Amino acid sequence: MHLRAYTRSYIDQFTFTRPEEVKLGETVQTVSNPENWKEELLTSTAKFVLLGLPEDIGVKANLGREGTRSAWQTAFQSLMNVQSNEWLEGDQLLVLGHIDFTDLLDKADQLNIYNTADLQSMRVLVEQVDERVCEVVKVIAQAGKIPVCIGGGHNNCYPIIKAIAEANGNPINAINLDAHADFRILEGRHSGNGFSYAFENGYLKKYYVIGLHTNYNSQTTINRLRSSRNIGFSWFQDIFIQQQKTFNTVIDEAVEFSEGSPCGLELDLDSVANMPSSAQSPSGITAEQARLYLSRVAERTNITYLHLPEGAPSLAPPHDNSVPKLIAYLVTDFIKAAKK
Repeated sequence: MHLRAYTRSYIDQFTFTRPEEVKLGETVQTVSNPENWKEELLTSTAKFVLLGLPEDIGVKANLGREGTRSAWQTAFQSLMNVQSNEWLEGDQLLVLGHIDFTDLLDKADQLNIYNTADLQSMRVLVEQVDERVCEVVKVIAQAGKIPVCIGGGHNNCYPIIKAIAEANGNPINAINLDAHADFRILEGRHSGNGFSYAFENGYLKKYYVIGLHTNYNSQTTINRLRSSRNIGFSWFQDIFIQQQKTFNTVIDEAVEFSEGSPCGLELDLDSVANMPSSAQSPSGITAEQARLYLSRVAERTNITYLHLPEGAPSLAPPHDNSVPKLIAYLVTDFIKAAKK
């Protein structure tokens, strides 16, 4: 496998201690021997497992802006420096490490996405990303843990869903807060068709996407979403512009729609207004609404994973740490809600 497992000594390098404070990085669980990470995962008492996905191959294969490879390292460091206190103690989380995509990224960097042959080669590389992600996430799920996957493009929803469905022996549901449905045609793997691949291949049973933007979903995609009773969706326009429904009402509709099977929880960071991301937009939800969404769904649903893709801090202005800080908030909110 291509996992780079983190030890205590590695995490200590990124945890800044202060007198009379205890940081999450000081109390999280880790593996003591990276070569035995599978065995240690089985014996760990942590419910949640943190996994980094530093890649942007899927985004580039979707003709998007690269930069999502940069989210993991900054988010990891931000999360390790959150306070460990009565609200959240670090021993509930095992920091596993990240998947190494260096060789694939090097190959992708040599390709021109505006050349047809190169674009197809890029999408073949995404299939290799799929294999690496699926392999590790499946082990996490088989150990009875909840993977918390950070970074990369939304293409990674497919291998995550596949891994957990295979580990469980049954398809799962997913709820996604996103400006885009990511349900495009099966034209080769990229960040815009992870859910359609999961659905067509029988790993995704029900899919509900909240907050779609009317400006950025094609009529073909809309028709595809409407063609199945196992797909539900709501429009950003209806919630926040026309105000036909409240945000809480739509979240609860998604939860009710997804009852009956374990459910994955997705939040595309480009749904947050002005968040540095692959498809950054001035119009979107607030950071507080993103936190509310994660907490409300996690409290009410049998959650099997959390996936926070598409953040791109390398695209942010200098000294802008909004991506890693928001990811740290979202991860801690999720653990607090899902542990109940």
